[in-house]
Amino acid sequence: MRLMRLALAAFVLVFLLPLGAHALIWMTHEHPQSWSRADWTSSGLLPAPIADSPAVIHIYAARTGRWKGAVAHHTWLVVKEAGAAPYERYDKVGWGSPVRRDGWAADGRWYGNMPELVAAIEGEAAAALLPAVRAAIADYPFREQGHYRVWPGPNSNSFVAHVIARVPQLGVALPPTALGKDYHVEMVYAGFAPSGTGFQFALGGLFGITLAWVEGLEINLFGLVAGLDLRQPALKLPGFGRLALV
Repeated sequence: MRLMRLALAAFVLVFLLPLGAHALIWMTHEHPQSWSRADWTSSGLLPAPIADSPAVIHIYAARTGRWKGAVAHHTWLVVKEAGAAPYERYDKVGWGSPVRRDGWAADGRWYGNMPELVAAIEGEAAAALLPAVRAAIADYPFREQGHYRVWPGPNSNSFVAHVIARVPQLGVALPPTALGKDYHVEMVYAGFAPSGTGFQFALGGLFGITLAWVEGLEINLFGLVAGLDLRQPALKLPGFGRLALV
């Protein structure tokens, strides 16, 4: 009985309190009232491609719209061949063509929210990995209409996590607020973490634990993630996401 009380207290302290606190902060901000009124324009993070610009593989994240933004980020991929080739953006969405190419500006705001760069691989390293990234995009198993579920997945973050897992050389950890990133094709998954630097157990995207050098320690309860990053010291809390310690 005492163990159950301790577990409940830990759940409230580590998961519910941070989530509630961030929700209160989120409510104090102004947000677009509809999809059509939101700003989807370029954020200006990416320079225009020129003749000598490098190959690029970028991963971006931005808070989702309305109340969901208090809880989750939307993530997407941006790739570009070397030179003046245009950027290509890939998102998994729940309407129209589920895996959408160039639906928005490569560095566009998402529902009015400013994107942040999660990972950047450029130059020769990006050029070498681009074929594998394109292959992973093409063989995503949940790419048909109807293959989208906001929670617990498969969703936009499940798609990006799939690409990372197929190309572990990217060495990327998605934000802990990328809800759906731990959703796998298998209902019960036990194997390598997406980065390939450790291990993960996941149950339907609702429960799980990850222990890896790149991802750190992550505990997933009902899709919410809390944990600790030792490689780049940080706390991982629901709602807030990654909070650097140094």
